[in-house]
Amino acid sequence: MQTIAQSPTDPDFVQNPYPFYARARAMGDLVYWQDYGLAAATTHAAVNAVLKDRRMGREAPDGFKPDIAAALSPFYDVEAHSMLEAEPPRHTRLRGAVLRAFTGRRISQLEPQITELCHQLIDAFPPGQCNLLTAYAQRLPVIVIARFLGLPETMADDLLRWSNAMVGMYQAGRTADDEARAIAATQEFTGFMRDFIAQRRGAPQGDLISHLIGLNDDADTLSTDEVISTAILLLNAGHEATVHSLGNAVKTLLDHGRGVTGDTALASSEECLRYDPPLHMFTRWVYEDLTMFGHDFRRGDQIACLLASGNRDAQAFDNPDLFDPARELKLHNSFGAGIHFCVGAPLARLELRLALPILFDRCPGLALAGTPRYADVYHFHGLSRLDVTHDASPRPEAGGNAR
Repeated sequence: MQTIAQSPTDPDFVQNPYPFYARARAMGDLVYWQDYGLAAATTHAAVNAVLKDRRMGREAPDGFKPDIAAALSPFYDVEAHSMLEAEPPRHTRLRGAVLRAFTGRRISQLEPQITELCHQLIDAFPPGQCNLLTAYAQRLPVIVIARFLGLPETMADDLLRWSNAMVGMYQAGRTADDEARAIAATQEFTGFMRDFIAQRRGAPQGDLISHLIGLNDDADTLSTDEVISTAILLLNAGHEATVHSLGNAVKTLLDHGRGVTGDTALASSEECLRYDPPLHMFTRWVYEDLTMFGHDFRRGDQIACLLASGNRDAQAFDNPDLFDPARELKLHNSFGAGIHFCVGAPLARLELRLALPILFDRCPGLALAGTPRYADVYHFHGLSRLDVTHDASPRPEAGGNAR
């Protein structure tokens, strides 16, 4: 296995990691990423193989669980109950509980609400120019997931603050200040959720939190800690990824001089997810000695899956560095694969499919105001801000000209 070096916080890498991925793929399906001290799957085939192989998983095997500093325990105590970090049978129980509420029918019923929310957010754009991340890409998913969970929309600013602080624990080069903010956010979030769950137990509604606390079968019942962790996971993972998906998509489309209509929304959004996805790396623990792509691994090893690298693999996609919404839709890596395939993918896809054409229809003259910059948040990949000029027109029902 060849070794490759690349700091994930290097400014050039942060702004454009794709040349590094190309060099890594040229060295083989698997390379040793020196900066992480991990083997990394680089090709579409290797990424999918690692994600789907049940000889590997998210939960550290016995004897290899990392030592956690006492000061960080509030954050990792929440992670300990998360389905993202669990394997069967615990994962099966937690994911099954969510999926019984996260049905395709229930998600599709959100379409009118999401459509209306997109219009409301555009109605509130400051005249002429705005930061589209804060005005649109951040507000949309946090309000949608709050409604789905049953949390008060008035908590949106707090939810954003808590989410942004907590996901800082996953980024390369995190600092002591990042950790302190994450712990404070975790404690505030869990305290709020514990009180909210207690309220919902006495007065259940038709939301996801009420569904999770209402499971009474011994095989399905979730503890309060599991409900809290599930709610936090759905907000943090779903919100953070959707913000970056929407921001990256708008940047990509404007970079290539393209808009989106309702007819092209599905193809455009999927190509945006392939071309510049929000999550670039996901790891797996090895559970038993095995050989993959000619390389031997031992129990307790870890392998990094470079999702965005697999999305640019010429063995899987013709002209992969070309942004082409007309390309034949194929399965990309952006939502993962295997039993940990993103449970929120249908909701994220619906939000993109609705938010992009509404934005470009209401703002036909949308244009970048300066060069967007990506934030130093790897293994996520998203913009620090997205300044645009716009000519947002009033909605027909608000008395404006029909379009």
